Amino acid sequence: MKITEALFAGSSTTLSERPKQAFPEFAFIGRSNVGKSSLINMLCRKKGLAMTSSKPGKTRLVNHFLINRSWYLVDLPGYGYAQLSATAKKKLQQVIRNYINLSPDLVMLFVLIDSRHDIGQVDMDFLFELGEGGIPFAIVFTKGDKQGVNVLAAQVEKNKAAILEHWESLPPVFVSSAETGAGREEILDYIGQVLESLKQEQPKS
Repeated sequence: MKITEALFAGSSTTLSERPKQAFPEFAFIGRSNVGKSSLINMLCRKKGLAMTSSKPGKTRLVNHFLINRSWYLVDLPGYGYAQLSATAKKKLQQVIRNYINLSPDLVMLFVLIDSRHDIGQVDMDFLFELGEGGIPFAIVFTKGDKQGVNVLAAQVEKNKAAILEHWESLPPVFVSSAETGAGREEILDYIGQVLESLKQEQPKS
């Protein structure tokens, strides 16, 4: 799939504030500072589309970007640690859960995990929550350029094994780098395949 156009379509905290025009939604989420905004900018090849920051917890809203006027890329607030008060964290969790559990157009949730580290309990708990809710998801291991090829491959395999201790099979898994562009084609091709399957499932008029 080629992205020819990426337009900011709006920010929201509730479903009623989402863009009125409905399209399939592919959302991206991860722990604070996992490199989510950088990945989104890399996928769209549009620097500054999603705001990046060295401070965790920068994204506080659900941000919709209209891609090729046919689907939405959705930038969700990060989960886990952020320099926020307990009240603000609770409010942010509510925003995230309302979208994930109630959006009728959410097709796939990409969960971003830092490829340099063992998968954390916060990440695992989030995956459990998705499984219990029946939310389709894929995993993107970010920052794939920060280690050597062999070290990266070993860490990714270790994290896959940790997931398989609790799951019968792995979801789709990608390894990415916002710096080198690695994983871009694979992620976009996968989105394209999902969109094509959705078209085939639609009843013919």
